[in-house]
Amino acid sequence: MQNEICQIMSNTKVLNSNKIAYPLFQTVLYGDKLLTAKLSKRLSCAIKYLPIRLQISYEYSTQKAIENGVSKDPTLIIDNKIFIEGLVQTEDIIEIINEFIEK
Repeated sequence: MQNEICQIMSNTKVLNSNKIAYPLFQTVLYGDKLLTAKLSKRLSCAIKYLPIRLQISYEYSTQKAIENGVSKDPTLIIDNKIFIEGLVQTEDIIEIINEFIEK
């Protein structure tokens, strides 16, 4: 069951897409393919518990990452702001996004 829910997201995939009442945020995952895939999978696990939709895009260009202030792999940017840096645990992602929703 967890493998059906927790999976690496394809480019432009919307997490919680069936929850149209939830706000939709544009996100970019910066970093190498392996680390962004791991963070993507953790996001897919975390998001099922949260009242938010995220559209995932990937950026593997080091130059573009630097231009956007990214200094750590992987990094999640939501609405052009650095949101998560590093390969954090699913539980931490839930907590971070919950704090973001409350603001």
